[in-house]
Amino acid sequence: MEYVIGAVLALAVSAFATDVGFERDRAFYPTVLIVIASYYDLFGVMGGSIRALWLELAGTTAFLLVAIFGFKRNLWWVVGALVAHGVFDFFHAGLIADPGVPPWWPKFCLAFDVVAGAYLAWRLGAAKIPAKAEPRL
Repeated sequence: MEYVIGAVLALAVSAFATDVGFERDRAFYPTVLIVIASYYDLFGVMGGSIRALWLELAGTTAFLLVAIFGFKRNLWWVVGALVAHGVFDFFHAGLIADPGVPPWWPKFCLAFDVVAGAYLAWRLGAAKIPAKAEPRL
């Protein structure tokens, strides 16, 4: 059920962003990526594990850097990072012992990440969003 809810929510959020025009700003999906990655930091705090928090912060930092790079260069990096975060969700429990992570979260987040990444890829492929950033003057 976690997979279904995550996938449906990702489609709903992405379609809403398309409908109201949020995605016209190239910052939308990089911001979504940053928010998604930062939830594990929250779980680290909730679980009360300093070690888990530091490890979660390291992961968030990596996704933050890719979000910035993708925003400044090419949104295909953000597509890859969203899908990579889904892969991270799949392996998370084996990589980081974080007692604050709800048992259902990795499955939910995996589905959300992959569907959001696929939606963004579809929008980029259809040239509805410019993949490359405009050159700065």
